[in-house]
Amino acid sequence: MARLGLVQRDGHRQPLRPRRPGGDRRRGDRDRDRLRPPGVDPPPPGDGLATLRSAGGLAAVKRGYTDGTRRLATRWITGLARTRVTPNALTIGGISLCIAASVIVYFAYHRPWLLYWTAAVVFVIGSILDVLDGALARHGGKATPFGAFLDSISDRVSEGFMLTAIALVFAREGNDIAIAFTIAAMAGSFLVSYARAKAELLGLKGDVGLGSRAERVVVITAALTFAPWGGLQWVIYFLAATAWLTVLQRVLSVRSQLRRS
Repeated sequence: MARLGLVQRDGHRQPLRPRRPGGDRRRGDRDRDRLRPPGVDPPPPGDGLATLRSAGGLAAVKRGYTDGTRRLATRWITGLARTRVTPNALTIGGISLCIAASVIVYFAYHRPWLLYWTAAVVFVIGSILDVLDGALARHGGKATPFGAFLDSISDRVSEGFMLTAIALVFAREGNDIAIAFTIAAMAGSFLVSYARAKAELLGLKGDVGLGSRAERVVVITAALTFAPWGGLQWVIYFLAATAWLTVLQRVLSVRSQLRRS
């Protein structure tokens, strides 16, 4: 029926409408817009690195467990806010536990199974306190400028001590490649936080990527957990790659936001 430009519709022959160039592409774009998670901007056209900046599916996953963690922290903070515990006390307690975990890691060669897993538990508890201090400051009305400053420093101190201890473990084993990757992981982790702070100073969104503080805590904990089986160096390799990928994601995200502004 489509012969001579005619098509059969409802028993009548009607002229066949020419297909608009790019019609399928626009329809596909609309479908992707409906599936794109809220708050994720569409990538600029023709950008070959768009997946590094948008990563809609990964962003949705990250937003899901971040919101869940915040809801759980809010339940704990509700009772804690009624006490005299201050956010700064939680911050200092978190730093102290993370430093203690670092010392345990350095001496873990005496009893690897016991000490590495003990260090992992202590490090997780210290990191949880580091999360709760900010929640207590917000929900308990105890926020102070110095507390915010101290909280930002505590993250670097905790990670710095732990990664330094891991580097010393590799140095004792004579594993130069693992030492280099540990240093790269430390530098990348610090740059991830610096990139976010600088972006927010410019009034831009800087928390993109999957290598934020929470993910790094999970990866370091996994490294300590698998250390008795010799998996410490492999997880550190992954941490270094993830950290620098996140730095790249944030640089590209800031560039994209500045171009659109």
